[in-house]
Amino acid sequence: MAVMNDDRPDLPDLADLADLADLAERVAGQAAELLRQGLERVQVEIETKSSGTDMVSEMDKAAEQLIVDQLLAERPDDAILGEEGTNRAGTSGIRWVIDPLDGTTNYLYRHPSFSVSIAAELDEGATTDDHAGRAAVVGVVVDIASDDRFRAVKGRGATRNGQPIHVSAETELARALVATGFGYDADRRRGQAAILARIIGDIRDIRRMGSAALDLCSAACGHVDAYYELGLAPWDLAAGALIAAEAGAEVTYLPGPTPATATLVAAPAALSPGLIALLQNAGNQPSTSAST
Repeated sequence: MAVMNDDRPDLPDLADLADLADLAERVAGQAAELLRQGLERVQVEIETKSSGTDMVSEMDKAAEQLIVDQLLAERPDDAILGEEGTNRAGTSGIRWVIDPLDGTTNYLYRHPSFSVSIAAELDEGATTDDHAGRAAVVGVVVDIASDDRFRAVKGRGATRNGQPIHVSAETELARALVATGFGYDADRRRGQAAILARIIGDIRDIRRMGSAALDLCSAACGHVDAYYELGLAPWDLAAGALIAAEAGAEVTYLPGPTPATATLVAAPAALSPGLIALLQNAGNQPSTSAST
């Protein structure tokens, strides 16, 4: 079990981090605007061809290309890891981790909760299997539908639209509103649903919005009391986990036999131990569902 909001003595100069955050926010905003414009094209595709899935994939790739081009134009020596296949080595010591469209199904349906997520990490040999996100020093998440902008710099707190945010003050797990998410694979969803069924009687209720990055931001600003999810990729969590941690959450990574069976938990200190114990107990119980 790894707690991710550890202090780091080797951070770059704060002015440099602020510059990275400014760049990430500017580029994420540009990608969000591209994707907002693309909503009309996706709707036309649905109306004329019965499926907008290919169009969403095109918009996803176009947004990633925009982000990569803009980042490299200003910082050509940086490494970049993106959901849509970008995997570029660098020499600067900084690696950008980007999810150009987190919540693609929501985007397809125009269901609110889809976002652009950009993080800057200290590049210390991290790989695509490094789910813990321990090296993140800057995180920006833009809610595409509302244009709300969440931002964090390591050691400097987190903001929403420039205003400081903080996690919920809830102390009782039984009163906690908890967010989660489900994978695309049917067998994984069955396993996730089985765990949810075991814990839902011990919390207030559950919310499933469909964008891990925005779920972490919701936990960061108290719109939910806590969040957990199994099987997240580095680009799903890199920015949002830092934002949650800088807003006061304990962000904990519960490793599993494989990255696909590991669980990320973000919760206030008063709720974190109880929620982790609840999830661990639920995961250890026998189930007739397919293994995740």
